[in-house]
Amino acid sequence: MTDLRLTLRIDANGKPLLGHGKIRLLEQIEETGSISAAARAMGMSYRRAWLLVESMNSVFVHPLVAARPGGGGGAGLSDDGHRVLKLYREIEKLSRHAADGPLAELSGMCEVP
Repeated sequence: MTDLRLTLRIDANGKPLLGHGKIRLLEQIEETGSISAAARAMGMSYRRAWLLVESMNSVFVHPLVAARPGGGGGAGLSDDGHRVLKLYREIEKLSRHAADGPLAELSGMCEVP
């Protein structure tokens, strides 16, 4: 039986809004307290991470990532950023649960090494 994994991407008006990469970046920013450290942890350039953060911040009513106050640098998730993470993970869990049966059947039909 082939091990299948369901991944979730949410589009808005036909354009990618959130997916596992952006969500992982948000989690890394929260964990590391920095966009640059999050980028390093994910093996991506700071510029790429910054552009992804900017793209998310520009489509939500309130930014998901904000500079940490106090002049020491760094970044963290806003309240909306935390809420978006929670909602995405909830949607992901519900989707996985709903797809268990069909994925098991599909897995039995595959011979992927």
